[in-house]
Amino acid sequence: MSAEHDVVETLDVQGENCPMPVVKTKQAVDGLGADEVLEVLATDAGSMSDIKGWAGSTADVELVDQVAEADVYRHYVRRVE
Repeated sequence: MSAEHDVVETLDVQGENCPMPVVKTKQAVDGLGADEVLEVLATDAGSMSDIKGWAGSTADVELVDQVAEADVYRHYVRRVE
């Protein structure tokens, strides 16, 4: 999956609950360059809607994809500039 999305960094927030997956994703995205993709690994089911909502309300971020695999939720977020 990573190669498909040209991931430059993976953020592991497994075991953390709302709002930490979004808070840490924002911090990690702030360190990315334009068009770079961050992969976020989470175990909080709420992260699916939380990260989607955050990305939708943030001008410099695009949610590329979300994948639910058993107990792990993968989010792919691109920095847009």
